[in-house]
Amino acid sequence: MSPDPPQSRLRRAVATAWRQLPFFVWLIALWMLLWGQFTWLALLTGLIAALIVTRVFRLPPVELSGRVNLWWGLVFVVEFLVAVVQGSLTVAWQVLDFRHRPGTAIIAVHLVTDDDLIMTHVGVTASLIPGSLIVETDRDRRILYLHVIGVHDDADVEKQRASVHHWEERIVRAVGSRAQVEAMRDAARRRSTTVGGGAR
Repeated sequence: MSPDPPQSRLRRAVATAWRQLPFFVWLIALWMLLWGQFTWLALLTGLIAALIVTRVFRLPPVELSGRVNLWWGLVFVVEFLVAVVQGSLTVAWQVLDFRHRPGTAIIAVHLVTDDDLIMTHVGVTASLIPGSLIVETDRDRRILYLHVIGVHDDADVEKQRASVHHWEERIVRAVGSRAQVEAMRDAARRRSTTVGGGAR
């Protein structure tokens, strides 16, 4: 069997690089978010870190959906930045308010999508927002365990769960497959039906 011509290998390499581009960009964005800097230096070091992670450590190929919705990606970024500011102000107030001690809890959140990358994105997003932190993940059952502060009753717990489901929905709309988007819609309908039924 004759080896593939250089043109075929080049086309396959370009196609693979194009499919992996969203993951590569996400690694750079994640690096900048972790450092809390949006500078050219952070961009450069994030590029180097992403190259090391994807080339040196030879991770298994990530199966991406092949779908990127720029509008929902922008919505996610804007909402995330607003949530970070709100979370920072809320935590600061809880620390300064000596009249009340902020309640804490560890809650379990069952995700809808069965996808390692989506689960990772949701976990990182929840951890970057002040006031919550992922302490454990159960991959088989698709459960994230979060330590949260500012919890005083069951309503606060459900509010935190709803927040994580919100981020999952935003991420799926931005980079998830069409089947995952539909699964999120079905789950949202089931939750609204359950809430409506319980309110009667």
